[in-house]
Amino acid sequence: MGIAQTGTGKTLAFGLPMIQRLAQGSGKQKGLVILPTRELALQVNETLEKIGRPIGLKTAILIGGENMGKQIRMLRLNPHIIIATPGRLIDHLEQKTLHLTTVSILVLDEADRMLDMGFAPQIKRIMLTVPKVRQTMLFSATMPDEIVNLAKSFMSLPLRIEVAPAGTAIELVEQELFFVQREEKLALLQNLLKEYTGSILVFSRTKFGAKKIARTVRNLGHTASEIHSNRSLNQRIEALDGFKIGRYRVLVATDIAARGIDVSGIQLVINYDLPSTAEDYVHRIGRTGRAGMAGKAISFATPDQRAEVRGIERLIRTNLPVSKNPQLTRLPKEALNDGDRFDKYADKPRRRPNPFQRPSSPNSRPRFGRSSSQGNFKRPGRYSNRFN
Repeated sequence: MGIAQTGTGKTLAFGLPMIQRLAQGSGKQKGLVILPTRELALQVNETLEKIGRPIGLKTAILIGGENMGKQIRMLRLNPHIIIATPGRLIDHLEQKTLHLTTVSILVLDEADRMLDMGFAPQIKRIMLTVPKVRQTMLFSATMPDEIVNLAKSFMSLPLRIEVAPAGTAIELVEQELFFVQREEKLALLQNLLKEYTGSILVFSRTKFGAKKIARTVRNLGHTASEIHSNRSLNQRIEALDGFKIGRYRVLVATDIAARGIDVSGIQLVINYDLPSTAEDYVHRIGRTGRAGMAGKAISFATPDQRAEVRGIERLIRTNLPVSKNPQLTRLPKEALNDGDRFDKYADKPRRRPNPFQRPSSPNSRPRFGRSSSQGNFKRPGRYSNRFN
């Protein structure tokens, strides 16, 4: 189990030994790298190809959003290393287009996310298909105790190596915190876009918020794109590549981009919304200050989020310096979208209305009523009389 700060080269820490061991083997052994996001899988594949291509290394990348036929063709070439996200890997196992009986090295990158409540059942399924005699490696910048205990069930005599204690933030990243009202966040973001002239990565807690922020940033005259789960794989790749080469100065993202994404020279990371967990804060700010470079991270928190701020401070073992809010200028009307002036649900996932919920006021029209003249209808089925 390897624990090190973000930006310290964990990909090479498992990639180099894996390539060396496979090159010295009989040629029948395979390596398997499992990662939580498509973007991280693409990045790891790119890094391993740079190292292994001169010696004939073949890789196959299995991620959602890509054509299954293309991936099957890659598997038929008998790759040395398979790089996959859990869901698509299970798809191939179920369709019997892939067998893991020759896997001798297994890597779980960003292991704390891989083994959380969402991924643990899929990982357990995959573990049943790989040989019991293997080398297993787990890497992350954060490793809560409950995740360590779960990980140990997959490992024999595990060795824990810590370059830095779990949750340690990069020392070269200067951190800053603003307490602002929710309706003032866009105005503060406008100020920061004027103050900092380099590339900026903005994190939103929800995909709806990310879309709204990116649209507002574009309306303010800055080049911007967005990454979230509502975008296709090609759109996400284009946004990330455009951010890397400078086509977009601002990239707005959900926590999809918080793990492992390596873009050199990001001047500023802005937590427009605080993350849902303190561990994600460490990963977010680790997108700047990478490979020995200095960086800056600024977080927005509303006055009712002081408990969340204290949770982050306990994890990173330091107090976040709170800055006085600058004089904010009102956003131009053309930059505002409908509902931007004040949206109290901006930081929360939107819920679909419940058609069976009783109307909140006497004047509210029920979704299912008695009168067909009002455009309502009876719910069909055995118990439709209950709605009459």
